[in-house]
Amino acid sequence: MTGMTGRTVLVTGAGRGIGRAEALHLAEAGANVVVNDPGVEIDGRGGDESVAAAVVDEIRAFGGRAVADTGSVVDWDDARRMVERAVAEFGDLHAVVNNAATEVNKGLERLGEAEFDDVVAVKLKGTFAVSRWAAVHWRAQHEAGVRVDRAIVNTASGSGLLNPLPTQSNYAAANSAVAAMTIVHALELRRWGVRVNCVSPSMVRTRLTATVPGSGMTDPGVVAPLVTCLAGDGCLLTGQVLSVRGGSVAVNRGWTLGPRVESGSEPWTAAALADALAAVEMVDPFDALTAALGDALGLTSREDVEAVVNAQLG
Repeated sequence: MTGMTGRTVLVTGAGRGIGRAEALHLAEAGANVVVNDPGVEIDGRGGDESVAAAVVDEIRAFGGRAVADTGSVVDWDDARRMVERAVAEFGDLHAVVNNAATEVNKGLERLGEAEFDDVVAVKLKGTFAVSRWAAVHWRAQHEAGVRVDRAIVNTASGSGLLNPLPTQSNYAAANSAVAAMTIVHALELRRWGVRVNCVSPSMVRTRLTATVPGSGMTDPGVVAPLVTCLAGDGCLLTGQVLSVRGGSVAVNRGWTLGPRVESGSEPWTAAALADALAAVEMVDPFDALTAALGDALGLTSREDVEAVVNAQLG
């Protein structure tokens, strides 16, 4: 059984959607919560300080403890300051939930440099920056003799791991990188008593998925119990990437080796290798996309899914 009472958790992107649900659930479980959200639009533009403040008000209304932070996870100094805010307000920081994300969805030939960079920056650099400053604090605490359970919970997406969606070069790539970085950080931070895991929600109705058709979307709250479990004192998991879809939680195995061809004693020629690979059963990405999203979109054939994708790409 994991416990949250008295633990301090920093949740990024906590003003809306999945992050808000996580912040509320953590607070209801007894955690002190730093609600980080600059209140930007889906594509990262603008800003509204009232977004984070509103979640803090919700938490305080039921007797929880929370403080707002409106820094940007992309800004190196803002990332440091939000960790410092947690320590200053509540005495320590026990867990970080890296949830912040933005989206700009366009086909490859229409996606601009800034649109690619900005989405990757929030999801990938933002996850790294906040985790880095938390790790600095935790190493100092460990070297000072403080032995407390610490945790990082990163957030990826089904789009990056299981069904990379057309128009999401930036988003899918960044989420895949976050999952890979999770494993690296789990290995690095074990010596300081820090566990690092990743949740990968899919088919969750948020601002980022508002335009996704179909009736298979679920409430953002379905992710919160798993995050609370992973952030809680007593959880034994580390280095895991867990997919969440409705009430289902599945362990991801990452990239795994499939069928192979061997050259034998002589090096391959291009022609021989082409013939050998032609005989290997491969997975067509449109078949994989159909299996992942067909039911939710009300589509049963690969051809129908491909037609929808092509229409979206324009």
